[in-house]
Amino acid sequence: MLAVRLEEEKLSQKKESEKRNVTVQADDPISFMQLTAKNEMTSKEDQFQLSLLAAMGNTQRKEAADPLASKLNKVTQLTGFSDPVYAEAYVHVNQYDIVLDVLVVNQTSDTLQNCTLELATLGDLKLVEKPSPLTLAPHDFANIKANVKVASTENGIIFGNIVYDVSGAASDRNCVVLSDIHIDIMDYIQPASCTDAEFRQMWAEFEWENKVTVNTNIVDLNEYLQHILKSTNMKCLTPEKALSGFCGFMAANLYARSIFGEDALANVSIEKPIHLGPEAPVTGHIRIRAKSQGMALSLGDKINLSQKKANL
Repeated sequence: MLAVRLEEEKLSQKKESEKRNVTVQADDPISFMQLTAKNEMTSKEDQFQLSLLAAMGNTQRKEAADPLASKLNKVTQLTGFSDPVYAEAYVHVNQYDIVLDVLVVNQTSDTLQNCTLELATLGDLKLVEKPSPLTLAPHDFANIKANVKVASTENGIIFGNIVYDVSGAASDRNCVVLSDIHIDIMDYIQPASCTDAEFRQMWAEFEWENKVTVNTNIVDLNEYLQHILKSTNMKCLTPEKALSGFCGFMAANLYARSIFGEDALANVSIEKPIHLGPEAPVTGHIRIRAKSQGMALSLGDKINLSQKKANL
């Protein structure tokens, strides 16, 4: 086990050193998109998206599927098709802030004046500025952008409504209530590693604990552990050598760190009830510890939602 631990540490150090390699030389020319002639833009890719990814440092990560398809997966429908104003939002999470690109469509034959997107947040989210009102012609559409700042790792909710005046009508302002937008904490949690001594010290220091009962349809211990690691973005600190073989039970320590520097610890204690037959699902508990209550509760909710394997 000690030899395996040393090998893992060497591998992680090698990966870190590979990450630090210079990808752009100091004397490389910088091409400004605004100054580029139209005939020079031979690339068919979205230049704005490429420059945005380069600024975020995500140039190495390539979309597994079509980028447009991955964007469509993040579109949230806010109102119904029969509402006078149809709205849907593209939620773009960029580390410390969230950009909401809301498409607003006037489905009536009236001109909508002072059409305003009013947003409110629940959790550690803060709306940067109030979107300015606009006028929508009959069957016209417009895009409204709103920025939301994120301060800590916890499940946040953005809710609100669209209010507008109908030109020529004497009635009060009309209001369309929007569906809630749930912000997933998995965008902020990244797998990390620490020593056993650091893990024990943090486990003793952190005051918030959330105990989640295992309720799954997975029958294999290793498969359940891998499923939890995938759905929570956590890293297993217990060496693979210690988890190999089959003895009816398993205990593993998991660790992750958020982009805000918050630590999250988890201890998975699961067993296979052999007396119930080979097809009996895994049972046990997962204990989560964190410095903040929001992170402990949010991780517990995430595990509860995703611990059952979807039937294909």
